[in-house]
Amino acid sequence: MKIRSIILGAAAGGCAAGMVLPASATVSDEAFNALSDMVSKQGQALDDLKKTHDQDQQLIQQLQQQLGQTSQLATNAEQKAEAAGQTQTVYQAPNPATTTTHNFMVVGDAEVQFGKATSQNPTFVLADFAPIFLFRANDNILFEAGFDIMLNNNANADGTRAPGSSTSVNLSFAQMDYCLNDYVTLAAGDVLLPLGTYSQRGAGWLNKIPDDPLIRDWLPGSGIGAMLQGATPIGQEGQSLTYAIYGVNGPSSGNATNGIANAGDLDLGGNVGSSPNWHANPSAGGRVAWFYPWKVHYDLELGVSGQTGEWSDNRNHRWSACVLDAALHLGPYFEAKGEYINTWFGTDDLGDVDPHGVWVQASYKLAGLQREFPLINNLEMVARYDNEDDAQGTRTDRYTVGYIYYISNTMLFEGDYEFLKSRGPNALPPQMWVLQLSYGF
Repeated sequence: MKIRSIILGAAAGGCAAGMVLPASATVSDEAFNALSDMVSKQGQALDDLKKTHDQDQQLIQQLQQQLGQTSQLATNAEQKAEAAGQTQTVYQAPNPATTTTHNFMVVGDAEVQFGKATSQNPTFVLADFAPIFLFRANDNILFEAGFDIMLNNNANADGTRAPGSSTSVNLSFAQMDYCLNDYVTLAAGDVLLPLGTYSQRGAGWLNKIPDDPLIRDWLPGSGIGAMLQGATPIGQEGQSLTYAIYGVNGPSSGNATNGIANAGDLDLGGNVGSSPNWHANPSAGGRVAWFYPWKVHYDLELGVSGQTGEWSDNRNHRWSACVLDAALHLGPYFEAKGEYINTWFGTDDLGDVDPHGVWVQASYKLAGLQREFPLINNLEMVARYDNEDDAQGTRTDRYTVGYIYYISNTMLFEGDYEFLKSRGPNALPPQMWVLQLSYGF
């Protein structure tokens, strides 16, 4: 509202009041003074309103000036950022307090087993310590190495017992990892091979049964070489495609004599590139898998992997493997997984040999029953079927039932009973049971 409009309105009001009074009426002193006081107050209000209007105009002008200054600062900052992006990046010197112990970690597991097989005495089977050393140089460069340190009884060359004991130290894997981007990581060294998922996800205390599936003995766990691996999302619902492609030295025939490679000369982990190398051409392999989650704790993964390459030092024979793997989670309490494994290699004495087998494992945590019994809630029941055909006359079917008692999240007391049906020259005992105390750290 403008000041002129307010003044005209007040004047019109006064005229209207004058017209209402009769011409001959006499105005008293009190009425005149009241009217005069009212007009004075209205004039004062008009002056205050005019002052407020002037102050508002000044404030608007100040805000406009500040807005212009802010816009200019933003423009200058954008120009400086573009100029800095065109110059060489200067990296800040690392802080010694954050690059020593904070980026180095030791994890791993330890196990003690006690068991008995048919026609054998019960005994402590093994004591194993498997540390894994992790080092992070920066956001992109990682290093990891795992060892197996095991106490064993001494034995003579013919397999008979010798006095005393010995400690074996084996390098399980040792690889450098360089994260190229969010979807690709380069690994080099003695890398864990993605032939199925067991070597990378199920070994050690993570395995819910104390011993490995039989057919896994026909696959190498690691290999000297390099690998590209990663994952890429599919859609917006959590699906992803994981992949790995690698080249490694592969198996060897280090025990072969006179250039002849027999079936017994196959060495899955002996070719580490030392002088002399057992064969010139490395093996190539890879894995691709589809991961599909449909809600929390409910997911399915399907994968296929393989590897092929020379294994004999005379370059006459190849070793190959194909693995189909699957894993299913139905809620936080039920898990099922398994692998089908087929390998084949040429030999000089038996021709083509194709060891193959399968293992399927399921487990259920009794906490899913929602009973108020602490002992029950800490139990997980597990069962596994696995078989192996070595393609040299021996076939074994094994049925395993067992349990896991969670003393804590990382300390487990496991036990299982195994029924075996084994036929052939390398048949295994028909029954055995194993107890294991394991700790992951």
